[in-house]
Amino acid sequence: MRKYIASYTLMLASLSLLTACMRDYDTHMPATDSKDQPLQVSNIKVENQAGKAVLTYTVPNDPNLLYVKASYTLSTGKQAEVKASYHSNTLVVDGFADTLEHEISVYSVSRSEVASAPVTVKIRPLEAPIWKVFKSINVLAAFGGYNMTASNETRADLSILVLKKNAFNEYETDINMSVYTNTDIIESKIRGLDTLDYTFGFLVTDKWGNTTDTLYQTFKPLYETEFPPASFATFNLPGDAPQVTNGAALQYIWDGQLGWPWTSFTNQVPGGSGPHTITFDMGTTGKVSRVWIRPYPEGSRYYYLTTMKRFEIYGSTAPSLSGELDASWILLGSYTVVKPSGLPYGTDNTEDQTTAAAGFNWEADLLAPKVRYMRIRCLENFAGGTAQSINELKVYGDPR
Repeated sequence: MRKYIASYTLMLASLSLLTACMRDYDTHMPATDSKDQPLQVSNIKVENQAGKAVLTYTVPNDPNLLYVKASYTLSTGKQAEVKASYHSNTLVVDGFADTLEHEISVYSVSRSEVASAPVTVKIRPLEAPIWKVFKSINVLAAFGGYNMTASNETRADLSILVLKKNAFNEYETDINMSVYTNTDIIESKIRGLDTLDYTFGFLVTDKWGNTTDTLYQTFKPLYETEFPPASFATFNLPGDAPQVTNGAALQYIWDGQLGWPWTSFTNQVPGGSGPHTITFDMGTTGKVSRVWIRPYPEGSRYYYLTTMKRFEIYGSTAPSLSGELDASWILLGSYTVVKPSGLPYGTDNTEDQTTAAAGFNWEADLLAPKVRYMRIRCLENFAGGTAQSINELKVYGDPR
């Protein structure tokens, strides 16, 4: 008897499930098989924007309406279509690369997929994002390569393609040098090039296949090598923070050795609560391209205690012996160390450790003059103080 009751219960459950599925299926079926055209939208208003236009309209009071769509032809000649639910009264027609007049056809569509007669409206898009970005491209020769910057104010999804000559002397896209982004400030720094004359092409394209003209730029990368650390020497000035007295010393940051005690630590208490500064003489005058700094690890934690989080680097050829950061010093750059993982203070994962162990390259201002003396000023360490520690440091540029 229990066997029959169980079978009967299972049958009822199956029937209930089937009924529920049928109800769900019904809700996704057209509400009607009517072939009548739905009512048209009305009162269409146009707001022209960069590379697109926003259409607002009055939705018809038609129970058979399912959605509204706009059909149009892009600047490339391709056909495009966008849809909006009957709950909305807005459509965005996007993907134009010119500022010419374009005709948009707007349709109401019924639950039986029957479209109304079109309502046509004309738009005239403003300058497309790709052209604004293209006009803002700036390429400067840098040490071992070039720096390319551009502005993308509307944060459009686009690509800056970089063209270079292949073995057949024809320009083709280099995907490794090209930039794919939707950020507002675009920066690309290419390194590893010889000090030869190069010509690259730069053009901007978007997801609709629109493409700008090509900007061809010829430049010669600047020569870069390491400043010889054997020429480095301490150059303590008034106001510089004292080093800790249990083994660490400033000169250890260029000795090529890792770990304790071959590192530099400034002493927080006698060094005061203000920014901690260290100064050294490179023994050679030259143009600095970048400063490589490897932080000191406390065990396996690099983003910890006196590791610098925010700091500045200055250079000089004839520093004031007063120790003041006066006009005799040139700011080479302001920097912030970002922990890749974003994990809480005191916790480093493998990515954090690998990144810090490889050291950070901090680029100097390309327009800065030649210098001989360097100052590093710690504004904030990872513990929230201003004492600083550096395990190893290298300076690169042109010391000729």
